[in-house]
Amino acid sequence: MTASAPGLIALLGSGETAPASGVVYDAIAARYAVPLRIAVLETPAGFQPNSALVAGKVADHLRIRLQNSQPHIDVLPARARGTPASPDAPETTAALREADIIFLGPGSPTYTVRQLSDSLAWHRVKARHRRGAAIVTASAATIAFGRVALPVYEIYKVGDELHWHAGLDFFGAFGLALVIVPHWNNSEGGAELDTSHCYMGAERFARLRTMLPSELTIVGIDEHTALLIDLATGTGHVLGRGGVTIIHEATEERFARKTIFPLAALGPFRLPEPADGIPPEVWAEMESLSSAKVPSSVPDDIHALVLNRQEARERRDWAVADMLRRAIAERGWQVRDTPDGPVVEPA
Repeated sequence: MTASAPGLIALLGSGETAPASGVVYDAIAARYAVPLRIAVLETPAGFQPNSALVAGKVADHLRIRLQNSQPHIDVLPARARGTPASPDAPETTAALREADIIFLGPGSPTYTVRQLSDSLAWHRVKARHRRGAAIVTASAATIAFGRVALPVYEIYKVGDELHWHAGLDFFGAFGLALVIVPHWNNSEGGAELDTSHCYMGAERFARLRTMLPSELTIVGIDEHTALLIDLATGTGHVLGRGGVTIIHEATEERFARKTIFPLAALGPFRLPEPADGIPPEVWAEMESLSSAKVPSSVPDDIHALVLNRQEARERRDWAVADMLRRAIAERGWQVRDTPDGPVVEPA
């Protein structure tokens, strides 16, 4: 992978600190050198008095889960524009410039969009991703990354009329017009209340669908499930407990866990020029950082072998796991199995 190759993107349906998310973090961390640098943005929950606690819990989880990667984790208090802790404050978001993994999680989708849209933090997130950093989103941030965002609180809690809100449109630069809906198979309401489709329920979500332009593709991600998007190879990988549902116009397709599919299933996928859509001064800043890290020398084919071996071990197919270990060794690498996942090193 080159310095200009975009990093992985993990869209979590829920469970960012649950055991099911471990395979996602392991798959991402395996691509980077030690020590691993992680930036956790408070922005999605910035309106909450306890936003530092919300982001801190994620940081604590990653510190333990990825301890073999010796993570250095920065929690960035980019909570609200017009305040000292602004997403536009250079110092507040400085750690984004060298992050290997950028995490944005729970809170409010519409608040996330309002605070990040065209902000310095957002431009740095996009630029760092184009330079190789991975992005992990959960809940509100997952929704906000779409071309339009579902205003969950406004409809579900406040009782606003059904509507859509403009999103951050992260994937527009890659030719994809997406509506991303986590908590797709949510069942918290039990038999009394349908809370599927991110708490909207099937009937209400069907009405919301009629309000969407025909060119948009809906990506529904189940609870405790992630869609791991590899833009460099043009593939999506379903990880975790559930599946991913893709809806475009009258066509609906379901991808079960462990399925790998081409990103063409999401629309006319393309790779942009590295600096497209990023302010020149932000891109120049990224390029000039002499200490900027790029993905480690673990090649993509080795990473794929490690991931396949981990899946073989999960299904107790020891013969295949041993065969893949030998294949990794033949290529000059070794894999160590630890309680927190596989660690890949040069032999």
